[in-house]
Amino acid sequence: MHNKDAPSPKGRLGRTVSALTNSLRAQLFAWVVLTLIGAICINLYLSFRSADATADLVTDRTLLASARVIAEAVHVDGSGTVQIDIPPAALEMFDTGYGDRVFYQVVTAWGNLIAGYPDLPHPKREQVGEDTTFRADGMRALMLSHPVVGLNQDGPVSVTVAVTHNSQYAMRRRLWLSDFTKQLVLVLVAGLVTIIGLQRGLTPVLRLRDAVRERGRQRLDPLEPDMVQNELRPLVHALNDHMERVQNQMAAQRRFVSNAAHQLRTPLALISTQASVAARETDSARRDEALQALRSSTRQVTRLASQLLTLARAEPGSRRPRDDTIDLADTARRVLENLAEEALRHNIDLGLEAGEMPVRIEGDGTMLREMLVNLVDNALRYTQPGGRVTVGIGREGDTALLWVEDNGPGIPEAERAQVFERFYRIMGTEPEGSGLGLAIVREVVDGADGSVALGEAAGGGLLVSVRLPAV
Repeated sequence: MHNKDAPSPKGRLGRTVSALTNSLRAQLFAWVVLTLIGAICINLYLSFRSADATADLVTDRTLLASARVIAEAVHVDGSGTVQIDIPPAALEMFDTGYGDRVFYQVVTAWGNLIAGYPDLPHPKREQVGEDTTFRADGMRALMLSHPVVGLNQDGPVSVTVAVTHNSQYAMRRRLWLSDFTKQLVLVLVAGLVTIIGLQRGLTPVLRLRDAVRERGRQRLDPLEPDMVQNELRPLVHALNDHMERVQNQMAAQRRFVSNAAHQLRTPLALISTQASVAARETDSARRDEALQALRSSTRQVTRLASQLLTLARAEPGSRRPRDDTIDLADTARRVLENLAEEALRHNIDLGLEAGEMPVRIEGDGTMLREMLVNLVDNALRYTQPGGRVTVGIGREGDTALLWVEDNGPGIPEAERAQVFERFYRIMGTEPEGSGLGLAIVREVVDGADGSVALGEAAGGGLLVSVRLPAV
């Protein structure tokens, strides 16, 4: 019976190939081996050419030596006849055990055949070996011209010697196989060394993997960069940066939950009490008064929740940083337009001082707008009816300037550093607030690499000055 759930050989092969394809060790090994194989193939081709040239050279030297021995055996007898006795050594030097056949031809300068094969082809150049064909067999032939004493004007004789390729090819094959064996051993040794090197080189990576794996969910302390090689240390630094961002996000979430639970508990209890009072009240006037108080408390809680969310978004690591390019003057105009109705309701003169040239800055556009809203809203809350609030925008070199000035009660110099703390409120202030406005401003300004300072306005109120990098 066949098990239907058992993986097929094809499926196993596919998974194996996929695992090797996705393996860093296999990829590095493959690149090293492929590079070696490519280099060795080129080297083997060059070795083959070199072996072929060497075999040709040795064969040509043997042919030349044989032709010279034969030529030196040519002589003229007493009757003036050219004669030759072929020395056995001239032919025996080709007896290498590979069954080569030797052919020769000796002719005078005027074309008379002295000895040998009359139809043996002549090479085109003297003393240079040439591949040719004789009687359907491949040959290597060489021709030598040699003078003979006793002939008219010491006329030369032409000696041509040809031999089959058996010995030549055998020599070429031996030379090439010798190189091939060496190259094969080199590949095997290089592959073994590569495997050992990869195993040792990847050990720090595996150690880093184990260090990350063994950590608990709450353990986010940085890893030690010295545990890996120099090339992998940027990866460890990136992991440490990521864990630091995760820590910041977790801390921001914990702070938000803690702040929200602490700050919303009392207003929500008050809303519950006011709703109960309004539900029990039978007098319509007193019920309307209770409902009005309930609406006021609801608005306060809504603003508190909104500011808590804004503060949570403004904290470092709580969201992905953005690089918006905004015109600070245009953003200020939009904020003032939205708050103009509030200013009119309290009879406050709300104005903007900005030039015609744009003042551009880079940062999180949403959070920078929230900073402006909190600055202007804070000034409106603490300015008495009939007062004034002025927002100014300018530029000083590479710095964008923003200031918000009012003629309210101001902040005592001793408390100006403390008002940036969360939920801090100056004793004796009448307007209802959460104490988060300036804390939000500081978080946003710090996130934009700027600075914020408090001072005294010309009319005795508060002057908030913000400096941000301009573009």
